[in-house]
Amino acid sequence: MSDIFREVDEDIRHEKYRRLWTRFGAWIIGVAVLIVVGTGGYRGWLYWQETQSQTAGDTFLEAVSLSEAGQYTEAAALYGELDGAIGGYPALAQMRRASDLANSGDASAALVEFDALARDNSLAPSLRDIASLRGAYIAVDLEDYTAIADRIEGLTGDTGAFRAAARELLAVSAWKSGDAETALKWISALEDDTETPQGISQRVTLLASLIRGQTGAQPEAGEGTSQ
Repeated sequence: MSDIFREVDEDIRHEKYRRLWTRFGAWIIGVAVLIVVGTGGYRGWLYWQETQSQTAGDTFLEAVSLSEAGQYTEAAALYGELDGAIGGYPALAQMRRASDLANSGDASAALVEFDALARDNSLAPSLRDIASLRGAYIAVDLEDYTAIADRIEGLTGDTGAFRAAARELLAVSAWKSGDAETALKWISALEDDTETPQGISQRVTLLASLIRGQTGAQPEAGEGTSQ
């Protein structure tokens, strides 16, 4: 008797499954197909990204090699091919292209490029800061202290990653503009910062000695020693 009940239960379950499949089978198949297609598409997209990144990397390295060989025109053509590349290659290519303009003697054009990068809010803040600093290195021979300060004074905060380089540039620019007091202010900030790199410390110590020798200014207490 129990066998009969068991067979009836199985028949009922089979009938329920059959009805469920009839009602929802197409949906189940569709979802399964979407999962397979989606997984395949995602893996294909990852492969495409990897391929594009590798191609862009190869192009960038080839362009850098041309730049270092002084073939700036040929390098610029390759940098131009990276304008639509994925990842950070477009920004890096623009940086190198601007540097090549400076190295080839076209400082004004290089400055325009770096200023544009520094204002580009689509770039990471660190890249914009680097562009500001690179532009200031060029501008220090072309513009007055106010213009240099407009570019990089924001980088001189006590926790700024590029504060030492920015402070040194501001000191040099102030000195070139005939403002010894401002130059010594930035030199003091460098001397008081224990994290100022040794090379910068040595350069600003020489600059401070030169300025004080020219003006007769005396170092304040605690000044005049490199960290």
